[in-house]
Amino acid sequence: MNNADNVSIRLERCARTFEDGTRALEATDLTIQAGETIVFLGPSGCGKTTTLRLVAGLDEPDVGGKVWFGDEDVTAIPIERRNVGMVFQSYALFPNMSVEENVAYGLRVRKVPADQRELRVQESLEMMHITDLANRRIDQLSGGQRQRVALARAIAPRPRVLLLDEPLTALDAKLRENLRVEIDRLLRSLGITTVYVTHDQGEAMALGDRIAVMDKGRIAQIGTPEEIYRAPANAFVADFIGTMNRLFGRVENNSLVFPGGRVNWSGPPPAAGLMFRPEDLQLAAPGSGNFTAQVVSAFFLGDHVRLVLDAGAPDFFIARVFERRTFAKGETLEFTLNPHTLVSLEK
Repeated sequence: MNNADNVSIRLERCARTFEDGTRALEATDLTIQAGETIVFLGPSGCGKTTTLRLVAGLDEPDVGGKVWFGDEDVTAIPIERRNVGMVFQSYALFPNMSVEENVAYGLRVRKVPADQRELRVQESLEMMHITDLANRRIDQLSGGQRQRVALARAIAPRPRVLLLDEPLTALDAKLRENLRVEIDRLLRSLGITTVYVTHDQGEAMALGDRIAVMDKGRIAQIGTPEEIYRAPANAFVADFIGTMNRLFGRVENNSLVFPGGRVNWSGPPPAAGLMFRPEDLQLAAPGSGNFTAQVVSAFFLGDHVRLVLDAGAPDFFIARVFERRTFAKGETLEFTLNPHTLVSLEK
């Protein structure tokens, strides 16, 4: 079912101001490659859904902004003529129709011939593993089943672009994890140009070829999941993606000295401090570490232990360790901290 009609998407100076004067999106330039999955990630009110609505054709940008699908200017073209598929958090299914009728709806609207329509419906049901639900009413389905129906309905017309707006938010954690895997499989098999909106960093990291982290109507950083995680552009991105520890220190004899330890450092002292990830603290044998801290709390989380540490800094540090042992409150531990993992807040 790979879609050869996938297109690139280009936003040119796209801003959105509401009638009350609220600026939901600052002027934005962005190119999404054909077949790419891009995830807009950020807190509520940051502009991610507004951007999705501009791509969909549910809203138009302020004067001067343009939306392109490939070489076609679609700025003034409404959603029903853009050939996009949409999946909403609320499912937006027709309760008076069966599963099969819901999936066929978009094909009927497009006047796809009956024989082709039947084939596409069956193909879509099979891709979402819901063939056995074809004759069920929507009110007989669980939340996860309804979201699978919504996905099947969105892909059945073979859209040029697939748009997903917080599709898993209403589901419980285990179901979200299962559907995340299924959505990833679906997107890779279709190769369809996809825009995915979420506030969940786990979804963004798992599904995005690139992630656009948004803050106050602007793209704060865009890059691959690894780039966003390992080299955040600023403190907002660093704090929003995962957990970050902050430390402040002074440079002394080619070392950066800070509460709890020191690391090799040949550059100038970073005036705004440094950040590092919990997993960058590696538990060390006594006498072999360059960082010492006392255990405040230890949380067993199955595959790892989350340690809250007091190293004498203004804030506690968080470490993520995988040793199969028990950690006692007040216990003193040694760690190694690699200076190459430190991220400057001045970036």
